[in-house]
Amino acid sequence: MKIPAWFVLALAALASPIHSAAGPAVALFNGRDLSGWVQRGGKAAYSVEDGQIVGRSVVDTPNSFLCTEKTYGDFALEFEFKVDPSLNSGVQFRSQALDRDLEFDAPGKKVVKIPAGRVHGYQLEIDVDPKKDRWWTAGVYDEARRGWLYPGLAGGEASAFTAQGRTHSKTDGWNHVRLEAVGPVIKTWLNGEPRAVFGDAVTPRGFIALQVHSIGKDVGRAGAEVRWRNLTITELEPAAAAPANTLTAAEKAEGWRLLWDGATDTGWRGARDERFPTRGWVMRDGVLSVDPSGGAESRGGGDIITRERFSEFELTFEFKLSAGANSGVKYFVQPELPAISPAGAPVAVGSAIGLEFQMLDDALHPDAKLGRDGNRTLGSLYDLIPADAGKKPNPVGEWNAGRVIATGRRVEHWLNGALVVAYDRDSTAFREAVAKSKYNKIAGFGLWTDGPILLQDHGDAVSFRNLKIRVPAAR
Repeated sequence: MKIPAWFVLALAALASPIHSAAGPAVALFNGRDLSGWVQRGGKAAYSVEDGQIVGRSVVDTPNSFLCTEKTYGDFALEFEFKVDPSLNSGVQFRSQALDRDLEFDAPGKKVVKIPAGRVHGYQLEIDVDPKKDRWWTAGVYDEARRGWLYPGLAGGEASAFTAQGRTHSKTDGWNHVRLEAVGPVIKTWLNGEPRAVFGDAVTPRGFIALQVHSIGKDVGRAGAEVRWRNLTITELEPAAAAPANTLTAAEKAEGWRLLWDGATDTGWRGARDERFPTRGWVMRDGVLSVDPSGGAESRGGGDIITRERFSEFELTFEFKLSAGANSGVKYFVQPELPAISPAGAPVAVGSAIGLEFQMLDDALHPDAKLGRDGNRTLGSLYDLIPADAGKKPNPVGEWNAGRVIATGRRVEHWLNGALVVAYDRDSTAFREAVAKSKYNKIAGFGLWTDGPILLQDHGDAVSFRNLKIRVPAAR
């Protein structure tokens, strides 16, 4: 994936902590045992000693991670560490380990393949090795994806960062670290000194993990220790959210715009009609809703689409399902193609063709048990790729947050801040999924270069709000 300017933000060097509404500081570790943590990756030894978490390196095992069971979005994390200078380490944050293989199209590299279960995401570096003379503690690395972000892709000059780290690191005692992650802004401090500050919006939420780095077959470093203590986290609230269907100053600066203005049909039309439907869709109190009409596709007002077509974009939206409801948000829509049935047969009336972020009451709607391997459930790429089994939808009747990112041929689905689907439209896996789907007779399905965004009328009561989009600047 080519990371466009609206993913990695150029920020001024802000040295002071972010002032946000916050809850109390909470201990991440109870000081007695590893309750609330789970080990992933390698087989490094983790234990509790004297109120500290201790990680010890083990020969011939990959990177090891002791991960919180809970995930975090916006927070301030503080901890102290002491490490054997020969042992590289780090603390993951906003990180994930999915239940299936993932492909990540990193800038300037071939597609990075992330195996199922592999921990990946942001890592605050721990690096105090005098022999290596790099001193990049409190830098930020993108584990298993893009590599160094700061210093690196997101800013920071390596030699200056090294010089500062050499001055402020302790090789033989405890070091204090503070990390803030609020929205796209990431900031770090080492022993009270500001270190990294940059913006990156690739992963907004995930677990925290304590890393013991692999030492390969180096028996001389077996048993090398890294220790953590006084781990506390304060969950932060970002700046007060704007009223529904409006943009904050920060969103405007980041290139966002409203896809629906919250009151009128400006910018929208029927998928099969140049006009907006005269029935079946209701706009009231900043909410756009589908009237129920018996659960069939496009039998009420019909699907609606944007008048504008999009090729690369980041789309966010909120949706609320009624009990047993089925709907979807489609992209790269081709309204001129004839509709097909759930079995793939041509039909006179049906939903417009496109790639679909499925919206479904998985507990009550029969579609959840159709398709293959759950690929018609909430958050899935409908009839093609199932959503991650660890997804966390809000209950029916409450608002959920959806997000679709399309960059080049790479597409991601996010649900309530977590990545649930990622695929490459040029990949063999995608072509095989199409061949097994109801779309297998549509030539070039999913490979279109652009198309409108669609909100589906599937005959069930569903509501939308806060539809926002941003597109990359022309390159």
